[in-house]
This record gives sequence, structure tokens and C-alpha cells, in this order.
Amino acid sequence: MPRFSSTLSRRDCFRAAGTMMGLPALESLTGMASVAGAAATRPKRIIYLGIGFGVTEETWFPDPKQAGPDYALPPGLAPLERHRQHFSIVQGASHKFSIDPHSGSTFWLTGANRYAQPGQTFSNSISADQVAAAAIGGDTRYASIQLSGSEPQMDGPGHGPGLSLSWDAGGRPMAAFNTPVIAFQRLFAEDSQPLAARHAAIARGESVLDAVLEDARDMQRHVSTTDRRKLDEYFESIRGIEGRLAREKQWLEVPKPKAPVGEPAVGIEGKDEVRLMYDLIVAALQTDSTRVVTFRQPIKHLLTSLGIKVGPHDMSHYNPGERMEASQRRDEMQSELLAGLIDSLLAAKEPDGSSLFDHTILCFGSNISHGHTLLNCPTLLAGGGAGIKLGQQIVLPDKTPLCNVWLTMLRGIGVNVDRHGDSTGIVEELMT
Repeated sequence: MPRFSSTLSRRDCFRAAGTMMGLPALESLTGMASVAGAAATRPKRIIYLGIGFGVTEETWFPDPKQAGPDYALPPGLAPLERHRQHFSIVQGASHKFSIDPHSGSTFWLTGANRYAQPGQTFSNSISADQVAAAAIGGDTRYASIQLSGSEPQMDGPGHGPGLSLSWDAGGRPMAAFNTPVIAFQRLFAEDSQPLAARHAAIARGESVLDAVLEDARDMQRHVSTTDRRKLDEYFESIRGIEGRLAREKQWLEVPKPKAPVGEPAVGIEGKDEVRLMYDLIVAALQTDSTRVVTFRQPIKHLLTSLGIKVGPHDMSHYNPGERMEASQRRDEMQSELLAGLIDSLLAAKEPDGSSLFDHTILCFGSNISHGHTLLNCPTLLAGGGAGIKLGQQIVLPDKTPLCNVWLTMLRGIGVNVDRHGDSTGIVEELMT
């Protein structure tokens, strides 16, 4: 006797989905962080820092006529002066399918066409960080870590739909640690539950998945072709959860590393929140808890912490005056904070005496240039981990696929992929 009748209501049809939707929280049962020793070849790391709302065109971008190392650093990048030799600016890149200026983070790392699925008004694909995680994340407690600013919905239009910068292989949004406290606890705080209870919790999660799969397979025989496709996506989600549970079980009895930073205080926002998240990024990479990090940065709280009353969306639609001044101050603070992160990556030493910076590639940028302009996405690359030219302004032909930059970064850290998103090849001008 089948579990489901052929006259299923929509509520019945997705009862299993409702059961499954709560399961990703199982990742927090144990947290995960790796204990890594010295190795002959240090592992590669990759960081994506997404700012969502673009920059101030007039004062962030260098003069495109000054390609090469001898470009004048504009005011928006001035706080990075001491690191000129440690980063490069890329101009001319954009996404072919970008049409929504209010989705500055949604498609930044995917390059997807939101209308790719007939009859649907939204679809996405895998983000570059998750391509990296699948290739280089297998030996760490977390395949990847997603960070986001606290209360990201307060930023309004600009970052766009999503829970972080990351989208899984099925184009589904991936959740983030959205405060420094949560990120610290997941990375370094030991679980207060006894080990046996944690084993039992994972076993319960596995049992729930088994029940969901049984129900879904019964359901599969009684649904339409369209709903069967939805169930196929469902099965893919379940496989992802099974993978996370298996990883938790693998690391359950491995102690978390000692935190190289102090535990953050509760309620920190704005520029101090970004600074703390940067400290935690370095700590996560230094302890080899992960090798892949994304950070969808807070904008509203950053502005508030600078005493700015203009909202993020209004700021991005600037004219000379208060809005433009707000945008410029935002740029300068973001550059100051980024300079501090580069300081920390250079100071963090590997077991072989090299720096963390030497084995890391970092991208800072947005899918939006400014306002509703989606061409010439602001792109800053730093770090020695991918064989990228540093200390340069690299001016590409207009409308060069931004995914070519992502592909170049992925190939540079040893991820053997032929393409990503709408890429047409690597950016030869970026390679040393």
C-alpha cells in the first residue's frame, strides 16, 4: 500500500519538504575546525569579500589610461597605499546576464541568468566559492565558511536575494554565520553537549533523512512530470545534507583548535563588526578550519557606525552632495579595513615560515559599479596564492566576462575546471 494517494494536496506533497527544511541547522550541532600540521606544500586558500552596492565611480576607480604599475591611486583606495605591491585593480569586467541592479551580491559569484529556467522568474547556479570548496575543502572541518553582516535585510535593495554570497550546486542560497559571536562559536567553542549526545543527534538527523527519502520516493510515483523535477531537486538537497552530516561525524571526536583571537563581544556592528569578521577569517584560515571563505558585508550598519544617516540604496544613487560624500566615506573605510586584513594575512606565519598571504587569493568587489550601472564591476585582487600579478592596474576590454576572473582565480589555486558561469577563458593579463 503506497504511503501517498494519487489525490495529493499541495500541503501533503511538500510535507517531506517541510521536514527536510529544518535539517541544515544540524550543521550547528558540532561546528567543525581542522587541526593541520606543517606540510611540504602549503594549502591554497580563497576569499571573496562582497560589498553589494558598488563604489563611487569618480573616486574609487583609477584612470583606465594608466594601465600597469604606475597608476595614481584614487582617494577611495588611498588607505591601501602601503599595500600597492600586494594588490591589483581589474577594470572592464562584468556579467553578461546582469540586468538587475538590486541584486549586487546574488549573481556576483555565479554569473547566472536569472531567467534561464523557462517559466521561472528566478534561478541561480553554483557560486565560484562552492566550486573551490568541492575541490579543496575536503581536508578541513568546514568545506567553506559563509559570513554575512548582522541583519542583512536592513541593507535593502543592493545586496539582493540570498543568505550569503554563496549558492550551492543546485543554485540554492547557503546560510551564513551573521555575527562575529556566532562565527567564533562555530569555529572555536567546544560543544557543551556530551560526545554521546552529539553522536545521537547526528544519528537522529540521519534517521530523519531516511524517513524523508522514503516518503519522497513513495511520492515520486504519484506526481506530475513538473513535480518530479522538483523532487529531483529535493533529492539533491538531501544528498547535500547527508554530506554535511557525514563531515560532522568525521570530525566529531577531533577537538577544535585553540582560538588565535579573543571571543567577540555581543552586539558589535558596523566597521567594528567588519574588522572582527576579518580577524575571524584570518583565524579560520590560520587554523586550517577552512580554506574557502565568503563575506557578504554589512552596509547600513557600516554607514551608521560612521555617523552617516543616508541609507545604502540612496547612497548608491548619489549626486554631488550628502549622498556622494557618504559613498566616498564608505569607500575609504572599506579600503582602510581591507588594508588591515592584508596586514593580518601578511603577519600570519605558516609552519614553513611563509605568510598566510603567500598562499591566499582574495577578491574584493561587487556586481554593481554604482547606482544602476552593471558594467565595469569594481574588482580588487590581493594575495600570492594564485599566481596573479600584483601591484598593477589591469584594464581589460569592456564587457570581459567577470567569470573569466573567477576562472583564473580557480585555476590559480589548482581547481581543474574548464569554465565557470559564462566564462570564455582565463584572463592571461592577470597571470604572472
